[in-house]
Amino acid sequence: MTKIKRIHKGEYRPIADLVTYSPMPTRQLQQIDPFIFLNHHGFQTYPSPNRGLPFGPHPHRGMETVTFILEGDIMHLDSSGHESVIGPGGVQYMTAGRGLIHSEVSSSEFKKKGGDLEILQLWLNLPARLKMTDPKYVGLQKDQIPAFTLDEGKVEVQQLFGEWNGTKGAFEESFPLTMSTIYLQEGGSFEKVIPEDENIFFYIVRGELDVNGEVVPYRNLVEFEKGEVDLKVTAKTGSILILGHAKPFNEPMVAQGPFVMNTEEEIHQAYEDYQNGKFGTWSH
Repeated sequence: MTKIKRIHKGEYRPIADLVTYSPMPTRQLQQIDPFIFLNHHGFQTYPSPNRGLPFGPHPHRGMETVTFILEGDIMHLDSSGHESVIGPGGVQYMTAGRGLIHSEVSSSEFKKKGGDLEILQLWLNLPARLKMTDPKYVGLQKDQIPAFTLDEGKVEVQQLFGEWNGTKGAFEESFPLTMSTIYLQEGGSFEKVIPEDENIFFYIVRGELDVNGEVVPYRNLVEFEKGEVDLKVTAKTGSILILGHAKPFNEPMVAQGPFVMNTEEEIHQAYEDYQNGKFGTWSH
């Protein structure tokens, strides 16, 4: 079995009253190309009433976001005209491309009633050839995402990108990418072989997993040694895992605030374009 190279614990980085942990980027781990940033918000319970998520209008360029809603909801609005409220088990996929402005806040119902909240956002880089592509957004509820089971039903897989076990993912990816959200009952297990030319994103959201013979608890990102990876995963407790893999771009990356480009000059241009209104207008 492939050895684990390192386990990266999520660093506690609260945002206002929002409990947040992030295993990447840190001083130990800049990125797992093309996976570049993860924020794990919650688990926490909001009172009634509350202010909800604090992510008001802000710009992006040169990257994508995948947002996993486990508990609570998220209302997406953007300068391209997209609008949705996605609830538990749903996923949002946004390509910022050449630039847009969006906000990610809680619905008025959640702010009024309160409740449990746990949401993760993963940033994907875009290859240089796609940095200035047109923005796009798709938000899907849980029942709109293809799923299948393994290990006699003890493992349920939501297939988001790419294909696994004959099930094609819910989203049309910008570059070759495979990604799943995996729900494991205690004792549930699965195996998967990852090609040696692909990098692996392996983050335990909840529970505790035996990963290739090593027990790893939740809020940890597992980094594997290079080469083909033969994954053998068994749940010690009920668990949730986000598993993705893709070929690295092997391109220079300059990230500053909400912009992810290839050069400092492109970052300066992004700020200039945003200030000059080239990311669209915010009329919500």
